[in-house]
Amino acid sequence: MRAFGTPACNTSPIDPVFTPTGWKTVGLDHLAFRVADYRKEAAFYIALMGWTLRGDDGTQAVLDIGDWGSVIFRQAEPGAFDAADAARGGGRGGPVHAVVESFCFVIEPWNAKAVEAALRDRGLAPVADHDGKGFESFRVKDLDGFTVQIANGGGLAKARRAGPAHATLAAPAPFEPTGWKTVWLDHLSFGASNYKRSVSFYCNLLGWKETYDEGSQNECLIGEVGDIIIRGGNPLDPNFAQSPARARAGRIDHISFGIQPWDTDGVKAALEQRGLRAQIDTSTGDEIHVAPFKSYHTSTPNGYNLQISYVTHDNRLALPNAVKPKPGKA
Repeated sequence: MRAFGTPACNTSPIDPVFTPTGWKTVGLDHLAFRVADYRKEAAFYIALMGWTLRGDDGTQAVLDIGDWGSVIFRQAEPGAFDAADAARGGGRGGPVHAVVESFCFVIEPWNAKAVEAALRDRGLAPVADHDGKGFESFRVKDLDGFTVQIANGGGLAKARRAGPAHATLAAPAPFEPTGWKTVWLDHLSFGASNYKRSVSFYCNLLGWKETYDEGSQNECLIGEVGDIIIRGGNPLDPNFAQSPARARAGRIDHISFGIQPWDTDGVKAALEQRGLRAQIDTSTGDEIHVAPFKSYHTSTPNGYNLQISYVTHDNRLALPNAVKPKPGKA
């Protein structure tokens, strides 16, 4: 957006990393976090974002995001977060003791043998992760070593369809519930060493769709599930080898969730009343009340960078439309 028209902003296409699988992403089974205190993290999201607890086995908590997604908060080993780990997450607050370890998406059509063969044909090394109760999946590594789990609909997606979660967390709520409902996966902010190749990888593997190549990132549509911003080094940039973005590859430094009801001033007030930071992010620098994209960043108990936005399925292109430069403007 800010380098439009310069050699660093070359949006020409590249050769695909492999042929499309023909698969379609139809659901989010789960996002998996490793955190220093999983119960505090879970209690925070329950109170702030309206998530519900499906289970807590003493080592991890599984939360439902409405009926469309789940998150697993896993307890990290004592001392697991060293200085390098603590610096992860976007630098919008204090030490970060939370890392997104993997994501799991449901695809169609599903045939375990065919899926495994397709992964091997594309040079990946699938590891089966079936539970013997109807859930089938394979784990692979993407181009930067991030863990991608590809599954049928027999896991948490099936559990959500069977009915809402009603478990009780053995941890107190950190504050009064907001009453918000999380309705949309606005975006995963996904760092890549070579964003063009990573976009090609995910679009050809999982059927995601590109929106707009901004020169340093491309927001992709994850079917009807949500969106992801794949950002990082541009191989067509003359200074690609020195790109600082490449050092942030292979991690999700923040996640933005769309909530309802949205009231620009009310959301800010609700965060601040609970002692939370409410850092404005419109992406373009416009005043938030008139900006095409409206959001706030805050920090979770384990220091993760949580973004809360007004984006829903119906206005899901708000951010890519906001950052797309107008002809003749830098």
